[in-house]
Amino acid sequence: MSNIIRRDPFSDLFRGFFVRPIDFGFDSALESPEMRVDVKENADGYQVQAELPGIKKEDIHVQIDGPRVSITAERKQERQEKDGERVLRTERYFGRVSRSFQLSQDVDEAGASARFNDGVLELTLPKKTQAQAKRLTIS
Repeated sequence: MSNIIRRDPFSDLFRGFFVRPIDFGFDSALESPEMRVDVKENADGYQVQAELPGIKKEDIHVQIDGPRVSITAERKQERQEKDGERVLRTERYFGRVSRSFQLSQDVDEAGASARFNDGVLELTLPKKTQAQAKRLTIS
């Protein structure tokens, strides 16, 4: 005699739905965000725009060393767990991201400026004036 078991696929689906972790198709712990950067050049200098969504301006650092520009940003995790609540999955990235690039000419650090608005860092980097070669007359 064979035993026939009747199964309802919908009850099986919903019974395990809240018990099993939800898989969204990627492992966010292995994927770190990229800092997307646009660099434009004109006669006077460079314009840089870097996307840094969700990061506070206090956590952004820009370093200029001649023609090399480095941008470092850190997103800190703020925990707000409520009583009786548990986190099943978090896909927001917390950590440090950095980007460095070399420009074709030295940057005038004294004239450089930075502005952060709506998750976009805007850098205005004037070119350093080249020292003119001086010709000496021999007496």
